[in-house]
Amino acid sequence: MEQVVRANLAQGVNRFFITDDDFARNKNWEAIFDRLIALREVERLDIKFIIQVDALCHRLPNFIEKAARAGCRRVFIGLENINPDNLVAAKKRQNKIWEYRQMLQAWKDHGCTTYAGYILGFPADTPQSIARDIEIIKKELPVDLLEFFCLTPLPGSEDHQKLQAQGVKMETDMNRYTLEYVTTSHPTMTEAEWSQAYDNAWKQYYTLEHVETLMRRAAARHGSVGNMMFLVLWFYGAIIINHLHPLENGYLRRKIRTQRRPGFPIEHLLMFYPKRLWEVMSDHWKFLKLVLQYAKIRRRVKSDPNRKQYTDLSLTPVTIEEEEDLDLIKIFHPRPSKSPSEQIAVAAVK
Repeated sequence: MEQVVRANLAQGVNRFFITDDDFARNKNWEAIFDRLIALREVERLDIKFIIQVDALCHRLPNFIEKAARAGCRRVFIGLENINPDNLVAAKKRQNKIWEYRQMLQAWKDHGCTTYAGYILGFPADTPQSIARDIEIIKKELPVDLLEFFCLTPLPGSEDHQKLQAQGVKMETDMNRYTLEYVTTSHPTMTEAEWSQAYDNAWKQYYTLEHVETLMRRAAARHGSVGNMMFLVLWFYGAIIINHLHPLENGYLRRKIRTQRRPGFPIEHLLMFYPKRLWEVMSDHWKFLKLVLQYAKIRRRVKSDPNRKQYTDLSLTPVTIEEEEDLDLIKIFHPRPSKSPSEQIAVAAVK
């Protein structure tokens, strides 16, 4: 890996995305981090990278600390969902929702921006439960960027084979298997309800109020407010302006008139170019309005003399006594009511 890093540095490339699906499970993670730390701290090389990990990586001693020292500035976490029934359906039994907050706080304490993928459309999902769960995440988990996907039986996967064998109706257009569209039926939601829940999820998470919360958390926990503004612009701007997933979007979408999908006619140049010019101007105007909104929030956060002291529920360590008061626990892991003697004991501790 060192050879790859040095070869790229020689070409002026110092930002990397380590594509290991779960770097925390790489048996050589510590040796790799130690070598990258030496390159940064001894040779003073400017190296930064993104990694992908699971939700239990914080259990590995020194993993997060060494990742940050090695140059990790952004981390993608396979959150998937917070509903235990959905995690079982996603074959993520190892994910423990009560540990999410501890893990996310550990990354933030080391100045790392956290991304998390969140899947919508599990059998237990309803529009109401999805909206409820997103509010819990916003309030109780200090995740930075949340990106949403529709549960999709990708062609060739085990899920696709099972549904096909059961005769379940699935989308026939392979171009729609991008994780952004509904491609199969759901036990309780119609296709329209599922699609609307997906659209609403983005709008619900990236409200102006929550964008300010994300910036304030960044200011309080060794992060860059400006970088957070840029990332939210990228993620939410892609959805509301270009109607594309952030991972498929760029600043300026390139469209070539003569390149169309099979079956689609090539537009006349007198139709294509005026329409394209209007699209570019319209998109830039929408983007400018979003920039101005976020810049106003950024100035407010940066000018706050107490920004370093900001805290909220998601940044507060959870004690045993407080844990049962979290919606994350109460809703998904309800506990039997305490006996009078237990209530007295807890009151005494508090």
